Amino acid sequence: MAIGTKQRIASTRVRNVIIALVARLVTRIKCLPTKDRLATIGGMQLPLGPDPRTEKLRQTQAALIDRFGRIVRPPDKRRDPVWVLVHGVIGAQTKTAASNASTDALIDEFGSWEEVATVPVEGLEARLRRQTFPSVAAERLKACLNAIIAERGSVDLRHLSNCDTAVAMAWLETLPGVARKISAGVMNASTFERKAMVIDGHHRRIMQRMGMVASKADTARAYDALMPVVPQEWSAADIDEHHLLLKKLGQTFCRPRKTQCDGCPVKADCETGSTRAG
Repeated sequence: MAIGTKQRIASTRVRNVIIALVARLVTRIKCLPTKDRLATIGGMQLPLGPDPRTEKLRQTQAALIDRFGRIVRPPDKRRDPVWVLVHGVIGAQTKTAASNASTDALIDEFGSWEEVATVPVEGLEARLRRQTFPSVAAERLKACLNAIIAERGSVDLRHLSNCDTAVAMAWLETLPGVARKISAGVMNASTFERKAMVIDGHHRRIMQRMGMVASKADTARAYDALMPVVPQEWSAADIDEHHLLLKKLGQTFCRPRKTQCDGCPVKADCETGSTRAG
């Protein structure tokens, strides 16, 4: 690739990262109550006291651990950031075990993600039969890997280890097929082990029903509303466990169409559950 072309690609990527960061700042400000929003815009710091959602997160964590036990990701289960990225890009509405198997099979067969990037979309689709949407997964994966190669020369995310978490996530979100859930997963669930909250459908639904985020908040807005109120003492591993516990709750008591509020371990702190009899 010509040097001029590489420079244009790099310039475009930097501009996209800046745009993404500004958009996230605007979104975060919009998530604040009006008085806090005005204080933020004015550059003043007001002694508003602790956000009650922080304590609610602590109580939720304790209640879920009491009900389900600890769900801690062992160090040997923290995979390379590129593996986690691929897993996320191909994993839309697919069970984790199936995406694990598909991701492992790709790297086992081809030996490197650069070789995977050379496979025609049809070939990738055939190898992603386990996925719920194999054709979409194949197109997104090829586009994502080639975008990284175009800028970095290889499929390598080590440069993100030198970046602030927000900057790294903004860079990831400029890649094809990557949005907030995946960017947070790369930073939190991989060997990067950063403080970033992965929010899937179960997690977002529960936070909405508990009144922790707006009822119509999408994943990015939910993330921007929750990260500022995460208990300061929580480590990246604590944040990861919080997500895994909420996922477990969403698969059992707080299901999408039929809730089981009776016996739910967080009912006392849930706006939806506390209004229901039983």
